[in-house]
Amino acid sequence: MNKDLILRERLAIQRTIMANQSTFLSFLRTSMYFAVAGVSLDQLLKLPGGHIFEYIFLVISAAVLVVGVVNYFIQKRRITESTKHIGDYKFEYEQGGTYKN
Repeated sequence: MNKDLILRERLAIQRTIMANQSTFLSFLRTSMYFAVAGVSLDQLLKLPGGHIFEYIFLVISAAVLVVGVVNYFIQKRRITESTKHIGDYKFEYEQGGTYKN
């Protein structure tokens, strides 16, 4: 069995995990921007009906956060499922419990 291949796959999984975490943090940051924009818009502009814009931005903020959390856990599950096979190769043409190289 090629140990370099296993190491490369494990490192690729780690990069994928970090990319998933980074993507979640991006969703979180975007959600916070919308929340801050909603609160600031009403406070700065004092528009008639400004509360409506505030609520719209807060709803968008909550929606982005929910999408980010759901996306994070879906991708985390997919990553976990893909790590089951690393280092435990079993080929269909395997005979007698030995690997054919």
